[in-house]
Amino acid sequence: MANIQYVTKEGLDKLRAELHELETFERPKISQQIAEARDKGDLSENAEYDAAKEAQGLLEVRIARLKENIGNSRIIDESKLDASKVSILSIVKIKNLANNQEMVYTLVPETEADLAKARISVNTPIAKGLLGKSVNDIADITLPNGMTLKFEILEISLS
Repeated sequence: MANIQYVTKEGLDKLRAELHELETFERPKISQQIAEARDKGDLSENAEYDAAKEAQGLLEVRIARLKENIGNSRIIDESKLDASKVSILSIVKIKNLANNQEMVYTLVPETEADLAKARISVNTPIAKGLLGKSVNDIADITLPNGMTLKFEILEISLS
């Protein structure tokens, strides 16, 4: 059964660009390395050949995963998103009620998460706790360590 994943158009374009890079440039480069190592003689004691074959195997696994991800991807129709409730692609301003610290996060598909840019995956405990909530709602979020935090939703907008 297909494991459907939702992505933005930019996220899908990024996956396709990576696949193109691997198939067009990396695969021929590794094939060349294997050919050069093969030309050096006895393959049973050729560490260069073994390393190149291992790199080829890892590359082929990565290519297969990318193809599967691309095939299972569905682009999110941003025009159908509702800014009154937290959903994927929402920009959410929240306040930690324990320390009154305010944070702003954008909830994105897992493949597009980047904590340095405050883009968190919808699969994280915080995002799961926020999904479906509205402004002024309190979200009780249980962290993996068992601790529960309370966040107030201050603002919701779409990117």
